[in-house]
Amino acid sequence: MSTAQGLADGFRERFGRAPSGVWSAPGRFNLVGEHTDYNGGFCLPVPLDRRTWVAAAPRDDGRLRMVSLDVPGEVDVRLDEVTAHRPGGWGAYAAGVLWALRRAGLPVRGVDMLIGSDLLIGAGLSSSAALECSVAAAASDLFGLGLLADDAGRVALAVHCQTAENEIAQAPTGGVDQTSALRGVKGHALLIDFLNRTLRPVPYDPASAGVGVLILDTRTRHSLSAGHFGDRHAECDRAAVLLGVDLLRRVGVDELPAAEARLDDVLFRRLRHVVTENARAVRMADDLEAGDWRAVAEGMTAAHVSMRDDLEVSVPQIDLAVGTAIGAGAWGARLVGGGFGGCVMAVVPLDLVGGVAGAVDRAFAAAGYDAPDGFLATAGSPAGRDL
Repeated sequence: MSTAQGLADGFRERFGRAPSGVWSAPGRFNLVGEHTDYNGGFCLPVPLDRRTWVAAAPRDDGRLRMVSLDVPGEVDVRLDEVTAHRPGGWGAYAAGVLWALRRAGLPVRGVDMLIGSDLLIGAGLSSSAALECSVAAAASDLFGLGLLADDAGRVALAVHCQTAENEIAQAPTGGVDQTSALRGVKGHALLIDFLNRTLRPVPYDPASAGVGVLILDTRTRHSLSAGHFGDRHAECDRAAVLLGVDLLRRVGVDELPAAEARLDDVLFRRLRHVVTENARAVRMADDLEAGDWRAVAEGMTAAHVSMRDDLEVSVPQIDLAVGTAIGAGAWGARLVGGGFGGCVMAVVPLDLVGGVAGAVDRAFAAAGYDAPDGFLATAGSPAGRDL
């Protein structure tokens, strides 16, 4: 596991000087609310206790030197050369944040950065946003921007991070990941309303109900910049145009029958996912508040069915893990993240966690898949300075 002091020591070894500090940001897992953020809808994420750390120090020459402990290769690029897909790969997410801040007129210069993480990459736990938000937190302090001091500043940082992901990494995502990482509340889920940009912290305490939220990494990897995610975004946009609304959030559950007559089968199913997912997110926040984890779990399973059948973003490994977990005693389970691979999340009685994980291992072995890795998810703290 990367630590603040470990990153600081590694920075000295790599760059020959002490860092100005170490900052970090959490990954996240959505209890429910996938592909709803860019439709102006509701999401219910929880900041994860696994993080990405950045040790950093400013430069005066406009040069960005970035080294990751988890991915081979150094990124070395001038800030004024940053553009779509330059640099490529993970460097786009980090460099893009500094580019977005400078484009907004903020006094950002070059930076040396050493990056480390204990987050799974490409597994639906928002490793990209954790990188963006840790870099944003570092930049705020390094260049005296003061954007970590209050919620308004954190809102602005989240917007800059999303801009970096959309325009430099070319991933057409919404803002749930960045909002969760920068505006999260320790020990809470966040009901985020992306139409009104409001937050409602909701206590996250599965242990009080005798359950844990088990994350199972199926070892199938996705890329948010790959075409499938963008296809879903474009399909939702087309449905909105045909229905004469700016966002699918404007459509209510009671309007689905009329909408079905105006859309083809594919676009209607995309709409139905968004509309019912919004309803599930609001209902699940109330269930969490009441400590009704049975209802939370049932909502997760319903969300998975919708993602599998209406949104069509699941894969065989995910479906096998979900079905096996429920068959072995989980109260409910679903795909985590935007889809096309990644992790499964299951609400499991604490005394059955080992049995559920073992059943999924055996099912994967029988199907010829690599064994999944698992851990119990606990809520983390938002982005900030560690050292």
